[in-house]
Amino acid sequence: MILLNLQIKNKILSLWIRTWYMHFLIIMFSFTFFDICRSFNNVWTNFPDKLIDEKYQFTNDEHFKKYCNNGKCTSYIDKINAGFLYMLDEFFKNSSVFESVAKKNINIVEYIMIWLSYMFNLKKDNSISTLDMFYSNYIDNTTYKNSIDDVGAYNSYDDLINKKKYFMELKIKDISKFYDAFKLLCEMYTGFDTDNSNCTICSEKASQFVEKYEKLYNDYNSNEESSYKEILCTLSTDYDNLKKKCNDVNCSNYSSFPTIGKEKIPEKCSKQISGHISKVTSSSSSIASKLIPVLSIIVAVAIFLGISYKVNNKELKNIIFIYLFSLYICKLFAMWISETSSKTFERKAKKIKKKMDHSYMIRRLIMINTC
Repeated sequence: MILLNLQIKNKILSLWIRTWYMHFLIIMFSFTFFDICRSFNNVWTNFPDKLIDEKYQFTNDEHFKKYCNNGKCTSYIDKINAGFLYMLDEFFKNSSVFESVAKKNINIVEYIMIWLSYMFNLKKDNSISTLDMFYSNYIDNTTYKNSIDDVGAYNSYDDLINKKKYFMELKIKDISKFYDAFKLLCEMYTGFDTDNSNCTICSEKASQFVEKYEKLYNDYNSNEESSYKEILCTLSTDYDNLKKKCNDVNCSNYSSFPTIGKEKIPEKCSKQISGHISKVTSSSSSIASKLIPVLSIIVAVAIFLGISYKVNNKELKNIIFIYLFSLYICKLFAMWISETSSKTFERKAKKIKKKMDHSYMIRRLIMINTC
């Protein structure tokens, strides 16, 4: 009887640890692309990416009317501009939203620009063929020049967009072709299911995504304009991250996820990913070293409590309570680790930049003296 009780306790404990681990992965995972897609879903729901009766329509203008003159967007450009400003606010309005999402994936701006291009391209007879035309009339005005609160890396939305200004000269009809691949990627992320480790939705859409990606690669990688390669790099990297997360939670059909071949990834992107992986690995090791003691304590407490009680309804209630409380504590801890790690990287980056600037100035002085 005692042996049977211990076996039941071990099964309950094993299930508890596995479930907690999956939740922890999704907590860390949701800090980035999942949040991007969640904000885009608000836009897709309330401002459809298709014309209704040949017109751009808000199905619900609650999120957008504050970006319209006097709460009303009269022209289709006003509506698109309102959606654009809404998304910028979602990720860059102040230090709080910036730290939680945008700082970890600054390529959000690329996805917003892709959405912007696609929306303009819906209207075949519109007078805007490049984003530069929109920029001149809307972005280069007071609204976009307002300062962003407590975000040191960018002074205003105008400054933020200028970092990706290579988009401005590209044809809207070309940029919009990347939209379907991005939307598929979002559908995979939001369909990510860690509770049953099935990942069925992800697997079904993964083949469609890779097929669209490879067609885009064939059409635009040979183009002299490197901006298209930047977009291809962003898409392939975020898809690869999703595959890794599905593998981490042991998705039953992970093997059915097609792989984007190395020959289909822009050369510049491969170098960026290599550098990024080394940083992420370092970060992950640091986080892991801090998490292990905490996890050990949680598991030890769970084992101690499991041995202390008989297996009955009261014990199950206690275990459920312990699980929920531990999950809450771990959420807080994960957020704290994420914040401290990002701040550490930021400090190191500033030191490196300072050294590089100093070295550059010395080289310039030597060249001047030599001349």
